[in-house]
Amino acid sequence: MHPNDAIQLKRTVRFCINPDGSTQGADSAAGKPSPSGFARYYELSLVVQGVPDPITGYLIGIQEIDALVRTYLLPIIADKITSDPISNPALLLPRLWEVAQSHLEAQLVEINWDLTPYHTITMTNPKADTYLYQQHFEFAAAHRLHSPNLSDQENADFFGKCNNPSGHGHNYKLKPTIRIPFNDSESIHIQIEQAVKNTILDPLDHKFLNTDCPAFDQSIEGVIPSVENITKFGYESLKPAIAELGCELLNLTVWETDRTSATYPV
Repeated sequence: MHPNDAIQLKRTVRFCINPDGSTQGADSAAGKPSPSGFARYYELSLVVQGVPDPITGYLIGIQEIDALVRTYLLPIIADKITSDPISNPALLLPRLWEVAQSHLEAQLVEINWDLTPYHTITMTNPKADTYLYQQHFEFAAAHRLHSPNLSDQENADFFGKCNNPSGHGHNYKLKPTIRIPFNDSESIHIQIEQAVKNTILDPLDHKFLNTDCPAFDQSIEGVIPSVENITKFGYESLKPAIAELGCELLNLTVWETDRTSATYPV
């Protein structure tokens, strides 16, 4: 194969750190070790890159990644939980990277650690002094898709049910990706939540966007509240607030439904 045939392979390992700190136990659909008592459940993903073996088609056996995570990385996490349970988990990422790469023949290009279904920390460069943070948020809002540059019939033909004069609603989800300097405190995550609340959730949640939000009120030259424009509005509103915290907003993704989302910028 040609070097340009390099691919990336991502493997997610599910596991629990049990109250006694053990990292060994039965395998189950909930991870290995399986939960016992008030266990902590995590998902750790390694992304590796390289050219697959021409004979087997494998870049690396996924069982090798599973064994690496459970043999070498889980004990590091379990020890930190026991010795320093209130520290910032992101501070472990450089150590996890170093140990993982030392046991991999393929090039490690990313580590994702899902702390909860709504919080993810990511490292993509072992020499960087920052990490990536993602958190999911939700809000409910109604809107009507209608362009003043089209006739009523053209709007109805183009937007269909979404052109209903009374509007329609969505339960939106959004996820900012933020670059954060390594530090000893997780308080920055709370400050980020407040920034999202102030700049996106409060202006949009439980609103009829076409009339309640100036950015989308076309009587004052607002834009159509499509998911694309909502995403751009959210990014541009949140970016300066994140910058004030000494961090960088890289992009924002907004889901209108579980099948439709927009990301800005790309």
